[in-house]
Amino acid sequence: MSPALPEGDQAPDDGRLPASVVAGADARAFGVYLHVPFCTVRCGYCDFNTYTATELGGGASQHAYADTALREIELAASVVADLPRRPVSTVFVGGGTPTVLAVPDLARMLGGVRDAWGLVDDVEVTTEANPDSVTPESLAALADAGFTRVSFGMQSAVPHVLATLDRTHDPRRIPDVVRWAREAGLAVSLDLIYGTPGESLDDWRASVESALATGVDHVSAYALVVEAGTRMAVQVRRGELELPDGDDQAAKYELADDLFEAAGLGWYEVSNWARTPADACRHNLSYWRGDDWWGIGPGAHSHVGGVRWWNVKHPRAYADRLDRGLSPAAGRETVTGDGAVLERLMLGVRLAAGMPLDDLPADSRRSVAGLVADGLVDGHAATGGRRIVLTRRGRLLADAVVRTLVS
Repeated sequence: MSPALPEGDQAPDDGRLPASVVAGADARAFGVYLHVPFCTVRCGYCDFNTYTATELGGGASQHAYADTALREIELAASVVADLPRRPVSTVFVGGGTPTVLAVPDLARMLGGVRDAWGLVDDVEVTTEANPDSVTPESLAALADAGFTRVSFGMQSAVPHVLATLDRTHDPRRIPDVVRWAREAGLAVSLDLIYGTPGESLDDWRASVESALATGVDHVSAYALVVEAGTRMAVQVRRGELELPDGDDQAAKYELADDLFEAAGLGWYEVSNWARTPADACRHNLSYWRGDDWWGIGPGAHSHVGGVRWWNVKHPRAYADRLDRGLSPAAGRETVTGDGAVLERLMLGVRLAAGMPLDDLPADSRRSVAGLVADGLVDGHAATGGRRIVLTRRGRLLADAVVRTLVS
């Protein structure tokens, strides 16, 4: 079960945005997120807005999805027509499993973005993929269609860990899909999850070393969070699975950070490592920096000029609203004042580049010395560079750092 949508103000049926979003638009990058809400199997830990064919039933066809998404792209283009024209700098196709759609459908969706706004010359175009959902031919076709990057959901290299996560791919396939993608000319990222019930420290080491052995230039490593309503949450509640404690997750994060660093990958965000700045995911950096993006698809979230909105969740409801010429937005909010400050802190401190000390409210700046003394914030960066940069211990306690700064 995917999480409930946030509460907010009613969004207008025509999708129009307030005039305030024009201010500063020239200085903000513009990206597009395309949500593909389909999977062949629902993993037990997943609470994303995704559906299998059995869950969808009739009235929400995968085959018609690209046409539905193209209608929202047309709507989006008309809504932002009054803003300064900005070509799209990044496109990210997520899910779900985007590659369950035929490559021509993914290509048509990307073509719709290109037709609506244009693309910068060095545009980054990423698609997520499961390792068992691609072939050498499909990856080559994605590159021919204009995709530049693929992010594979590896999660683990250990069969019993993958089984607990309900992942269906063979871990021995990972080196093959990485090689195929590179031969097609695509940049490659691997996603890992640590803290799965039953995963030992040696299991986690094997997964990290297996990912690094492929020679990839980007890795994401996320701590498993068991969300209410998922099948795994039920298993934990029944005592069928036992979650690791915080010390276990901290040890796995530190081990991964050591191994990544030894392999030449540096952290640029709390859960992301890249070989060079050019290998970082520009689309996700745009989120953390507070740029603008339009989220296409059921349940997708958007942000333009401090205004956030989110679409209706179910593919049938999403398609129905667009069929009737209505915006699929279910609600929205304008982030201002203290809320904007908190959001800037939550996102900015996660980056290796940190955030300027002068961007903090005066009360928050008085908390920095204590954070430095506690070993959570880098003292040299704070005093010499006047920036808030987390230490590795600070990365493990990033939420606590934010709470201290806003308390």
